[in-house]
Amino acid sequence: MADITAYYNKFNEDKRLLSRHGQVEFRVTMHYVHELLDELIRVRSMPDNGNGGEKLKIADIGAGTGRYSIALTKEGYHVGAAEPVKYNLGILKKHVREDLPEDADIVAYQSDARKLKHFKDGEFDITLLLGPLYHLHSEEDKIKALNEAKRITKKGGLILAGYVMADYAVIKYGFVEGNIKESIGKGALTEDFGIVSDEEELYDYVRLEDIDRLNEKAGLCRKYIFTPDGSADYMRNVLNEMDEETFELFVDYRIKNALRPELLGAGSHTVDVLVNPE
Repeated sequence: MADITAYYNKFNEDKRLLSRHGQVEFRVTMHYVHELLDELIRVRSMPDNGNGGEKLKIADIGAGTGRYSIALTKEGYHVGAAEPVKYNLGILKKHVREDLPEDADIVAYQSDARKLKHFKDGEFDITLLLGPLYHLHSEEDKIKALNEAKRITKKGGLILAGYVMADYAVIKYGFVEGNIKESIGKGALTEDFGIVSDEEELYDYVRLEDIDRLNEKAGLCRKYIFTPDGSADYMRNVLNEMDEETFELFVDYRIKNALRPELLGAGSHTVDVLVNPE
């Protein structure tokens, strides 16, 4: 945790999410979050459910500086945010004070994704786990975080688990930035160019088969999986040079192609939409 804290104490997460490639990631993710929320609202509104008037509750675990938490609170949802880095949490709470009304329905705690002591069993309809799995290296720790998300999510509710993909790192850091031979020399890559995780590295990179294995061990069922940014991280300079109309077309392209299986593994991130079994 010390390395993560040091990193985020000097890294401007707000600025990243407002960059063009960050906007793609955020807007595509929010598109699918909204679709899932609308689906839950329709199910709840069915006559035999009898709870259509209840406000949906969303957990944002690894909330960072609050980009998703603040947006979803503004939309009228109850949000429970958890963030391990005190610096990020301070910015999140500043946004709560400055960008939301006094009676805004949001709580925010400093908390580790592996032990969400502030949240009760089955408290949330949807749990966003969009950052913690980037930084947890061992399978044991990842499963702990998935199990905690599972615990705080209602039966039949949804968990959105975000990952950083290995092939993106190999292509971008290895080949584009010229570090491939050094990485091979250090033993950081397998013979088939999989990444050998090092506990000292900030990020842990996975392939789709790793995600499948985690789901099986955590007892979670996939609804679907998508890549929110896809190729956006490879083409940051190109995105920055686009006029607004072309950029909007690119966002539309990403939204409409985010689920295509042939584009998943090489995107910089994936979001796995999981159902908490009844």
